[in-house]
Amino acid sequence: MTVRGLILDPNSDAPVVILREVEGTVFLPIWIGAFEANAIAMAVEGVEIHRPMTHDLLHHSILQLGGKLERVEIHDLVAGTFYARLLVATATGTIDIDARPSDAIALAVRAEAPIWASRGVLQAAVSTSRAADESDEERLREWLANAQPEDLGKYSM
Repeated sequence: MTVRGLILDPNSDAPVVILREVEGTVFLPIWIGAFEANAIAMAVEGVEIHRPMTHDLLHHSILQLGGKLERVEIHDLVAGTFYARLLVATATGTIDIDARPSDAIALAVRAEAPIWASRGVLQAAVSTSRAADESDEERLREWLANAQPEDLGKYSM
């Protein structure tokens, strides 16, 4: 998956990170917090800061300890909540670390690590969205397909 953009949900003003299959047409919207949205946007836009933010600190800590973020996996969706994990390569093997998807994505963008979403999550997310109003889903898909950077509001990329 790649970070396609960040938008504000027009109903709740909550930030939504939009992931898209690298060579596909499947979109995965994940509602996140404002601080995490800001962290993702800053990393995607390459904003330089004088002092490390939390996600920078974690990335630098992993590197200083001899590790490397192999990938982020969004592996489960339970009762509307996404679950993610960091897979960190170390000298003794791969470590699996539980993480919120928003934090995992912010770290992945900084580490230039791939973001994976399981087929089960994608299928569950599509099933959940189909249970909602079909016209809303179609409008979101159409808008995302045609969205330009200037359409993404204060989180433009």
